[in-house]
Amino acid sequence: MTTYRIGEAAELLGVSPDTVRRWIDAGRLGAARDGQGHREIAGADLATFARSLADQPDAGAGRSSARNRLPGIVTAISRDTVMAQVDIQAGPHRVVSLMSREAVDELQLEVGSRAVAVIKSTTVVVERGDN
Repeated sequence: MTTYRIGEAAELLGVSPDTVRRWIDAGRLGAARDGQGHREIAGADLATFARSLADQPDAGAGRSSARNRLPGIVTAISRDTVMAQVDIQAGPHRVVSLMSREAVDELQLEVGSRAVAVIKSTTVVVERGDN
């Protein structure tokens, strides 16, 4: 299972590590201690939390992406026999991409995986985020 440290989760959510710590301390986001005592967040839990943030976007957040690359976390995948829909939460932005099921399988995308939405015109290309 994919896990994230506090700094990684903060980067994916577009907030500071202190904000993630406060969410954990307040019980809004679950975390467990690893063998060294560091807090880790399960990828699926972070994806669920990211999706909940998208339901309540910050109206004052003005973010931009250099070269149209939006790093984020996969929050949902719907597959049929040929196509798939991949939802990515990139900070306050929800990006939805339709692609072949084969591409999703080759990228080994799953809920909680890092991914980068690369946007060109009306096409969104999804790359695995830990390359």
